[in-house]
Amino acid sequence: MQTASVRVMTDRHTRDEQRRKAALRDLERTAEQSEIIGTSALRRAADSARDHFGAAEADRDDWAEYWGRRIGRMLSLVGLIALAVYLTVTYLL
Repeated sequence: MQTASVRVMTDRHTRDEQRRKAALRDLERTAEQSEIIGTSALRRAADSARDHFGAAEADRDDWAEYWGRRIGRMLSLVGLIALAVYLTVTYLL
């Protein structure tokens, strides 16, 4: 009688352990995939913007080209923000 109950408990324990391991694998895989989809896209966009405004592709030995690109890109950003504010105030408010 005790051997049957021990066998049932062992089988139940084995099944529970397998389900627990499968659940942990699924959770780990979901965490890895969600990290790849969510934060990596945001990270790539932030890195791209930083490289663009920092003139990462410009030749650092040519200071005129390097600083000219940086200043020009910053002025274009300021102009874009000023235009957005102007259009918002003029047509929406």
